[in-house]
Amino acid sequence: MSTSSARFVAVDLGASSGRVLAGHLEGGRLQTQECARFANVPVRVPVGSGGVLHWDVLRLWRGVLDGLRVAGREHGPVRSVGVDTWAVDHGLLDADGALIGNPVHYRDERTAGVPDRVFAHLAPEAMYARTGVQVQPFNTIFQLAAASGSAATGVARRLLMVPDLLGYWLAGVEITELTNASTTGLLDVTTRTWSPEVLAGLTAATGVDLSHLLAPVVEPGRVLGPLRAELASDLGLVGTDLVAVGSHDTASAVAAVPMDPSRSAYISSGTWSLVGVELDAPVLSEASRRANFTNELGVDGTVRYLRNVGGLWLLSESLRTWAEGGRPHDLSRLLAAAAKVPGLSCVVDVDDPAFVAPGDMPARIADAARRTGQRPPRDEASTVRCILDSLALGYRRAIRQAATLSGRQVDVVHVVGGGSRNELLCRLTADATGLPVVAGPAECTAVGNLLVQAWATGALTGGLPAIREVVAASSEMTRWEPAGDEAAWDAAEHRLWP
Repeated sequence: MSTSSARFVAVDLGASSGRVLAGHLEGGRLQTQECARFANVPVRVPVGSGGVLHWDVLRLWRGVLDGLRVAGREHGPVRSVGVDTWAVDHGLLDADGALIGNPVHYRDERTAGVPDRVFAHLAPEAMYARTGVQVQPFNTIFQLAAASGSAATGVARRLLMVPDLLGYWLAGVEITELTNASTTGLLDVTTRTWSPEVLAGLTAATGVDLSHLLAPVVEPGRVLGPLRAELASDLGLVGTDLVAVGSHDTASAVAAVPMDPSRSAYISSGTWSLVGVELDAPVLSEASRRANFTNELGVDGTVRYLRNVGGLWLLSESLRTWAEGGRPHDLSRLLAAAAKVPGLSCVVDVDDPAFVAPGDMPARIADAARRTGQRPPRDEASTVRCILDSLALGYRRAIRQAATLSGRQVDVVHVVGGGSRNELLCRLTADATGLPVVAGPAECTAVGNLLVQAWATGALTGGLPAIREVVAASSEMTRWEPAGDEAAWDAAEHRLWP
């Protein structure tokens, strides 16, 4: 490990907001400065019966440029830039390299029923044996199947995942970074290349061969080349390179978990909760497939063995619904009120498909409670307590299954991301799992992004262990000890999964 005066810039786009952070190493610690923060607001376009939900990628691009301009002018010279975003979504380029429409949002309903169409030609067991990816209706393979007969795919020359699309605009390179590629359902998790067998199955299911759209796969930690000359000059980033970081935001987040992977589980807690353990090799057993665990590839040759568990999306959608109904709430006060509500009065399965799409989340939670014979939450505080109890219950189940399926002993749980700031959720997670919970850092995705750049450019040596050493030295963390009633959590789990 070394200290360097080189500056790095992370472009970190989440499902609800984006940020641009500059950082540099100083005395074995990472020092960061925020350059920009902006909203990520999807847009529904009135096409067809229900419209199509899109990402406003051009608005995001403008926010990225504004942040990079601040970085170049106020924190330069900048050695490199790295981009991470959510997974599975993508843009299509035509023969001239122009974007064919805004990328479709993974919460759009177009993939409803599509997995079954694909599985009629590609057995789920065979697909899992190659990709190791859990079945989510919005996986890229199912998005492509849903769009296979569209005019856009007919004229497309290249498919780029969202972070790679932004990287293409920045530096003109057409690649697919590995960690994001591993979420698509198209990558062979063992060979770390596109799977001919899965692509053949997709072709059989759709009647269209889309394999030519896929760009070469690149491992994280590689310098891709300089930014476009005219753009670099405008942004004050002349001499700055683009680096392939863990472009899936969870990959960058997990790289920044200050853990001993041999004994830890992690929860990357945000819009989604990614709950699992870090391994050296994928788990491709039939039991793993049936449990719907996924093997996503990580930084420095690792495997993120995890399950997507419903996240703070349930809380943010509830807050939005109440505000639109004329009942806005201060979150800190609402959490304080929720802490006084008797625990485990009502719990729901946070992975219920009813919770995926935008809409009236409190009403959906009430419906889910009735379906399982429970009395629905009576007010806003009770709804929030139901959400947090249910998340903790989902974490408990996922961590125990991950340990059993992987053979990994778990002695401590690390919570990173926005959820690490939610003290009630962290306390409930410790109680539910019966394990100590270490919370922090909150900005782990951007931190992982920056430190992978430092490693790629030689400013930091030692790979993932060195990255985590810097994170531990640079972060303030809080530890929560378990104090819950295990029998009560067992009973709550039995309500949902008898």
